[in-house]
Amino acid sequence: MTPRTEILKDLFADLRIAASFATILPVGPSVPAGDRAIARASWALPVSGLLVGVAGAAAYAIASKLGLTSTAAALLAIATTVLITGALHEDGLADTADGCGGGSTRERKLEIMRDSRIGTYGACALILSFGLRWSALAAIASPWAVTLALCAAHAAARAGVPAFMLLVPPARPDGLSAGAGSPPTRSVAIAFALGTLCLVLALGPGKALIGLILLSLGGLILARLAIRQVGGQTGDILGAFEQIGEILILLVAASILGGR
Repeated sequence: MTPRTEILKDLFADLRIAASFATILPVGPSVPAGDRAIARASWALPVSGLLVGVAGAAAYAIASKLGLTSTAAALLAIATTVLITGALHEDGLADTADGCGGGSTRERKLEIMRDSRIGTYGACALILSFGLRWSALAAIASPWAVTLALCAAHAAARAGVPAFMLLVPPARPDGLSAGAGSPPTRSVAIAFALGTLCLVLALGPGKALIGLILLSLGGLILARLAIRQVGGQTGDILGAFEQIGEILILLVAASILGGR
């Protein structure tokens, strides 16, 4: 096998691992990937985000063609993205809100995060997440503009996950985040570059910069909260990070793409 063939094989393997990690698409390797392989493949998470964004955009376009209103089409688009990801990130957001809001000690907060049941804080967080994303897409209205917004939001929101995993230590020795390991610097840099490229192409350089600043601020606030509340990050907190990023980018997109 030539070096070029080996590189292409590794590249394709990383794409499959990232897609199977972030979605329910049956594209994962036949043999389960090792923990370090997941960390290495984290550079491809923005690519998985693009797949999710395209799926949501397709649902919106079909709904619009059928004559549905932008509000109904927006809800169907969000439902499609939730379906294709298996509500993985929404589950993380809800568990994070319940744990940080309901527990009195670090151990209790982590215990609540492991609980599959949703409490008041988690329910409120989900309502806010769905409401903000739905209203942003409905305000954008144009199918093409919605496509740009969804692709940018889903790619950029996942582009920061490797950096968050690298900079914020795991809160516990077991679980999804600890098992995935710490991504190499190269994977973090590539993911950031891909996310930035998607933002620039969709929103333009100026608004992309605003989006990056908001994503960074959101990540810093969540990182500080995670360290203070539970001592680091977990898989649920990574899901919350994606949700926060997705919301922020969609709101930025709505402010500049609305009505096009």
